[in-house]
Amino acid sequence: MDIREIYTEIITEESRNTKNKRYLEHPTHEEKGHNPSCGDEITLQLDIEDGIIKDASYVGVGCAISQASTSLMIDLIKGKTLDEAKELCETFLAMITEGLEGDELKKLKDAIALQNISTMPARVKCAVLAWHTLKNIIEAN
Repeated sequence: MDIREIYTEIITEESRNTKNKRYLEHPTHEEKGHNPSCGDEITLQLDIEDGIIKDASYVGVGCAISQASTSLMIDLIKGKTLDEAKELCETFLAMITEGLEGDELKKLKDAIALQNISTMPARVKCAVLAWHTLKNIIEAN
């Protein structure tokens, strides 16, 4: 199986995955994200305790790329400190916007499936929506 097929499969599966698409019972932080160019909208909810992301979820609508990116991000940040989550954000955004490559990307796990989005400029905003939303929450703390 070609690596692009594997990445396409990951994106398709994650965009349909509902385990992270839910409301948190008692979020400590909530931020809305909107991509006006295509209409993607999410509300990211976090439960942060002592600087650690105990739980995270989202609700919203959007294309497969925005939904998959959000779900993959949530899988990565659960249990991480805010500093660790910020570092993941920076790595992901550098991968998408600057073409970052190399061993540093390993920490993104399945989110690396979105690496080739950088070759589709119209889809970049879809892929980074959740990550910018998370960054807004982190920077507000």
